[in-house]
Amino acid sequence: MTTPAASPQPHSLEMQSEIVTSPWKDAWRSFTKNKVAIVGLCIVIFFILMAIFAPWLMPYDYNKTSLTERLQAPSSQHWLGTDDFGRDILSRIIYGARISLWVGFICVSGSIVVGCTLGVLAGYYGKWVDIIISRLFDILLAFPSILLAIAIVAILGPDLTNALIAIAVINVPNFGRLIRSKVLSVKEEEYITSAKSIGMSDARILFRHILPNSMTPVIVQGTLAVATAIIEVAALSFLGLGAQSPDVDWGKMLADSKQYLVQAPWTMIFPGLAIMLTVLGFNLMGDGLRDALDPNMKN
Repeated sequence: MTTPAASPQPHSLEMQSEIVTSPWKDAWRSFTKNKVAIVGLCIVIFFILMAIFAPWLMPYDYNKTSLTERLQAPSSQHWLGTDDFGRDILSRIIYGARISLWVGFICVSGSIVVGCTLGVLAGYYGKWVDIIISRLFDILLAFPSILLAIAIVAILGPDLTNALIAIAVINVPNFGRLIRSKVLSVKEEEYITSAKSIGMSDARILFRHILPNSMTPVIVQGTLAVATAIIEVAALSFLGLGAQSPDVDWGKMLADSKQYLVQAPWTMIFPGLAIMLTVLGFNLMGDGLRDALDPNMKN
């Protein structure tokens, strides 16, 4: 009588339960371990949710005036006080988050699209294409950013849309030069050489292989750039070149209240705190993303 053949030994439990991780999962795990970055993420989420649900969170109409309640100090009725027209400051800060965040995200998105397109072309094709695009970046970077933004808005006219265009333009060279340097190294990789050898088109190589592998520093820079864009838009609005009545953003609130700094300091303190906290949140989150996505920052 023959004995049955022994069944093959199963793999160990550790091998069966082995989890295949991806760079993005590793980055997220590293990001969540950074407590400071999580604080920044929570601040950003708080202001984003505040902007989304602004109509339901505002205790009053943000443009409702009441001269009998002008320049009232913070109280149980108006938690953050009122401005010189009796408008509730808390309601205006909540609604102003919509414009400030929206402008910040749109500016950076436009800068990324234009800057990355030009940077990829300059890095991939080189020669005269690189020379022309790089000199364009150098010209834009030769001007102080806020002065260039003021000049653009002065030409186009004081308006929130024109301020958005100006902020997007001054940030284009930052993203363009960043991704150009990344493309210069990525295009020398063996898989790019292989793709060229089998006759793959330049467009397919650029958008299927080079661009996705060059976006890590852009993501980090984009997060930090949103904070910068919010400050720049607030600065333009403070100078009267951004949001115009009846629109409201935090920079315009500061401009409208500057003459009441001594008489009613809360009219400037609370919009200033909103700008500071939002910028702080994006900066903390951006630093955390840099630490998580940059291999050189890992132990």
